Amino acid sequence: MTMSDDGEVAGDRVIDSPPARRPQQEDFDTSYRTGTPPWDIGRPQAAFVRLLEAGEFHGPVLDVGCGTGEHALMAAAAGFVAVGIDAAPTAIELAQAKAAQRSLEVRFEVGDALDLSGLATQFETVLDCGLFHVFDDDDRARFVSSLHGVVVPGGRYFMLCFSDRQPGDWGPRRVRQDELRHGFADGWRVDAIEATALEITISAEGAQAWLASFTRM
Repeated sequence: MTMSDDGEVAGDRVIDSPPARRPQQEDFDTSYRTGTPPWDIGRPQAAFVRLLEAGEFHGPVLDVGCGTGEHALMAAAAGFVAVGIDAAPTAIELAQAKAAQRSLEVRFEVGDALDLSGLATQFETVLDCGLFHVFDDDDRARFVSSLHGVVVPGGRYFMLCFSDRQPGDWGPRRVRQDELRHGFADGWRVDAIEATALEITISAEGAQAWLASFTRM
């Protein structure tokens, strides 16, 4: 049998379906150029606001996969040195315009989250809203390694990602708790993984998500 490209069986062989393609830089940039993507809610995520109010931020702060910069801008408004990095040039342009409009000093750069060494800066706090869940397994490992290189020992990484509790198959890849624990098993301490909501423009209830926190060892 053989199997068609979508995984059907034919003949006497089984051919695996091709893996889902990870979104590329141009995909995300197009999302910002042609409209407002669902994750760009125009304000900080409530889960990250609660972290700030609880005193969990320490500076400098990196907003990785920052989009139009709301979390870096929130950190800057609270008095922290803040940096935002994103692969989408249009998102960075929008973030820079927001910083100018709000008279906030934030360093926004187009860059690759899989190679954060180019920032030449060490961070005490890293915020990730919706970046980790776009990576495939290989890039997850590269990202965690890249992250480890720019976070000071004792520094914290806070992640909001789609949860496997979210029904349906729309949106990004769902993430399980055991995947998070496995991915950060070396060089990190898993502090907490809590169920929360990821706010999005297309649903008043938001998406089921994990708020995960890790300490760099």
